Amino acid sequence: MEKSYKFCQSCGMPLSKDEQGGGTEADGSKSTKYCSHCYENGQYTLPDITAKGMKDRVKEKMSEMGYSPIVAWFFTFNIPKLERWRS
Repeated sequence: MEKSYKFCQSCGMPLSKDEQGGGTEADGSKSTKYCSHCYENGQYTLPDITAKGMKDRVKEKMSEMGYSPIVAWFFTFNIPKLERWRS
């Protein structure tokens, strides 16, 4: 049985907040690990981004959505510990 995740293992977004319901695998099925912003058709949408780059990107998006820098820092703090960045 495949493990199910609460948060995208690339950007940390709660998967329950993904308007697409998650990313997609190569066969078109829903990814249980990644959101639609990070993963499409079995591939990362930003294959060359680093964990630091992802943190900066998420902080910027959260700022655009009106979150304070402290909240954005809190939500991006663990990005390097997510599965995509562990290897």
